[in-house]
Amino acid sequence: MSSEADTLLEMRDVRIDGFADEQWHAIIKGVDLTLRKGEVLGLIGESGAGKSTLGLAAMGFARPGCRLTGGEILFDGIDLMRASERQKQRLRGARIAYVAQSAAAAFNPAYRLLDQTVESGIRHGLLRPEEARAEAVELYRAMDLPDPEHFGDRFPHQVSGGQLQRAMTAMAMASRPDLIIFDEPTTALDVTTQVNVLATMRNAIERFDTAAIYITHDLAVVAQMADRIKVLRHGEEIEEADTETMLSAPQQPYTKSLWAVRSIRKQAEGNADKVLELNGITATYGTRPVLKDVSFDVPRGRTVAVVGESGSGKSTAARVMTGLLPQIAGTVRFDGRDLPPELSKRSKEDLRRIQMIYQMADTAMNPRHTVREIIGRPVRFYFGKTGREADARVSELLHLIELDDSFLDRLPGELSGGQKQRICIARALAADPDLIICDEVTSALDQIVQDGILKLLMRLQKELGVSIIFITHDIATVRAIADEIVVMYQGGIVEKGPKQDILSPPHADYTALLLSSVPEMEVGWLDRTLAEQGQAAS
Repeated sequence: MSSEADTLLEMRDVRIDGFADEQWHAIIKGVDLTLRKGEVLGLIGESGAGKSTLGLAAMGFARPGCRLTGGEILFDGIDLMRASERQKQRLRGARIAYVAQSAAAAFNPAYRLLDQTVESGIRHGLLRPEEARAEAVELYRAMDLPDPEHFGDRFPHQVSGGQLQRAMTAMAMASRPDLIIFDEPTTALDVTTQVNVLATMRNAIERFDTAAIYITHDLAVVAQMADRIKVLRHGEEIEEADTETMLSAPQQPYTKSLWAVRSIRKQAEGNADKVLELNGITATYGTRPVLKDVSFDVPRGRTVAVVGESGSGKSTAARVMTGLLPQIAGTVRFDGRDLPPELSKRSKEDLRRIQMIYQMADTAMNPRHTVREIIGRPVRFYFGKTGREADARVSELLHLIELDDSFLDRLPGELSGGQKQRICIARALAADPDLIICDEVTSALDQIVQDGILKLLMRLQKELGVSIIFITHDIATVRAIADEIVVMYQGGIVEKGPKQDILSPPHADYTALLLSSVPEMEVGWLDRTLAEQGQAAS
């Protein structure tokens, strides 16, 4: 039993309201939270449970549209509910750090990564500029980022999503804070990278005796990181226990339901004609090769999962398919004819028939446009519908994605993560495409919402006959929805074929590594996996 002196953060009867539909609503309803120095608390629950809102409140912060309305928040004896904004600013970035879910939205695109990594430590007077830069390089190396001495010279758009998320973790750790709030920090990471990053984060937490609140929807990940787990739903605590007890014997029906998600199992189908063929695609970024002789087919009305770690070329292949990155060799053949490599030379009909849904719905929609405008734009652009006719089509698409007309005039900021992704799906469907490319569309969503999105995509495929390329690092998603699998590594294809063939042994070495890196809901899985992979490497 720890003494009161061990307590770093004490939140008592915290209440937070959010503004929606022209009135205030309770979104955190009297939650208590205690965190000891050096301890990691996992916060889990479905989208909208209040996890991120409660995590931000630990910094004395309420996001726009929210307000702290009651309770106490004591950080190392400092009352954050009553502290001045200046007092709180002195803590944030120095003693309390935050790792956001969407690194792409959190980094300033106009500044190099190194400048942003060192800014907090220098501004708070914790490190001299040269010390901060040297420390940043060491953190880049600890995060297994490529070329750590020069990695910070890049701008945010010049690195992959997984690399950017690791850079954000390095930025949070740069000032050696007492408390780090991790808000879904590994959602953008492939499974092989995630193993190393989780180990690095945990080692850093232990080495510097840093306390952490780890917000996640991935139950297997939280099992590797947290000493205790608190479950939230609709802004209320459902239950809390040490990690091993929570995994082995959850008490509440809701918690048991979280443990039981992802029951989808699509029966793989084949023998359909080809809607898309990639033949010997080679592509570069400048002079750097990024795709090397990539060839695979997409059967009509089927789902092809493209899997591999960050930087393997999955999203780059999608950019070639859509014309955003012209290939230097090979052809993209769509519905029996070769497509021009350059986007500008493709016809309006070519553009309509291939649509893409992006990983981060937050950054894929204009925050100032309503749902009506977001979905209505392709309706107007491709089919020339306006006025009531366009509104009727938008309403029809909303119902197709299992939302109703009450969402028409909402802005993206008024939607949950799952709702945002559904709107992006509706926007793609508005073009009536033959092929939809889904680029990590469920990676930022909790398991319950993921299940809903995957079931929605499977239903839409069955009803509309649309083909899907599903780019992912989530093997559970692959098992759920794929007909065929393409495994990529370092810009090339390791193996490809029907799902049952790729997921059944014997595996190619890299495929075996991917499958062994999928976290399991078991305390100690991370240590065991690192040991096994170390033995295999030696």
